Amino acid sequence: MADARALDEVVRFTSDLIRFDTANRGGGDCRERPAAEYAAALLAEAGVEPTLLERTPGRTNVVARIEGSDPRADALLVHGHLDVVPAEAAEWSVHPFSGEVRDGVVWGRGAVDMKNMDAMILAVLRAWSRQGVRPRRDLVVVFTADEEASAVDGSGFLADRHPGLFEGCTEAIGESGAFTFHDGAGRQIYPVAAGERGTGWLKLTAHGRAGHGSKVNRENAVTRLAAVVTRIGEHAWPLRLTPTVRAALTELAALYGIETDLSDVDALLEKLGPAAALVEATVRNSANPTMLDAGYKLNVIPGTAVGHVDGRYLPGGEEEFRATLDALTGPDVDWEFAHREVALQAPVDAPLFAQMRAAVQEFAPEGHVVPYCMSGGTDAKQFSRLGITGYGFTPLKLPPGLDYQALFHGVDERVPVDALHFGVRVLDRLLRTA
Repeated sequence: MADARALDEVVRFTSDLIRFDTANRGGGDCRERPAAEYAAALLAEAGVEPTLLERTPGRTNVVARIEGSDPRADALLVHGHLDVVPAEAAEWSVHPFSGEVRDGVVWGRGAVDMKNMDAMILAVLRAWSRQGVRPRRDLVVVFTADEEASAVDGSGFLADRHPGLFEGCTEAIGESGAFTFHDGAGRQIYPVAAGERGTGWLKLTAHGRAGHGSKVNRENAVTRLAAVVTRIGEHAWPLRLTPTVRAALTELAALYGIETDLSDVDALLEKLGPAAALVEATVRNSANPTMLDAGYKLNVIPGTAVGHVDGRYLPGGEEEFRATLDALTGPDVDWEFAHREVALQAPVDAPLFAQMRAAVQEFAPEGHVVPYCMSGGTDAKQFSRLGITGYGFTPLKLPPGLDYQALFHGVDERVPVDALHFGVRVLDRLLRTA
């Protein structure tokens, strides 16, 4: 059981980590090293030998292995990232990098995404050091750089250049899952991630004929791009159910006493009410236009126009995604992947999933653990290159009214102290016995 010191430390570590400005603005504009050195020092104090690795100076990753008691057991990867998305201080109630602890809440960028999990891992391992605890299986603990961009300096670099550090790892836990979802009717649901949609960030390039803005131009690149962007944004993607999403719908329907009719998923989602939010983004592929760039002067028609689209595809859905984009873009607009990562799926009948369910329910017996598929992606994508099956498990017991999903990349990101305490207890329980 996590001791009182571990509960104090998880709050302090979360606050301290937030104070390191590790905002990842993309294009290499980030420096995780101070946060990495902080985490490494805490591991070293607990007798865990950390290794610091960089692809690019300042973009630091921390890797450590804790030996388990059963040498025959496969190793478990436990990972979190050190970088965060940027924050505009003027929009916040507190400074986003203050790490302020006020009224039982830790405030700041990274409080839920995901310096809280980094702090939980550190607090648990230090408690074990004090108590002489060893896990059953080897644990490989990793704090990565660059998750909020391309991961080329983080998990991608580690998987490609240092695969030996992950020897024996078959499964992993990371972000994001096992948080309290309040359905508005008194139920507390704890979704544990057993899948991720693939990442298909697209660059669109429209070609046309440059010319004077006052002249007739039937080959206007801006017009062509606008038409394609509209088609993509308005496209109705067909329903596609993966095994993880089927399991999620089946368990949610049972929880609500609803007949599981997967022949009309939209009707089923409507019956689930607020709980549908856990599933509705993952029953289809998606493509949302996000950026446009064209021209250099108001009275000049440019020869090219560029747009960007955030595309996501389900496990097994990449081929359909590609074919649909080919059809929607047509002959005058080219598209390419600006960034692409695989979709993931993990078995919900695996022993590890059952152990995660049991760990949550020990400390939240009123809760209902269900599998779900994440609409976005995590470092689990890169680690999957090593044959590691990833789950999202960052346990937090949250009060009603605190919209966990809205806090990701949102203004006034924060986490209750009680939620961190719950997370430490659950994580300690899982990692001791998994």
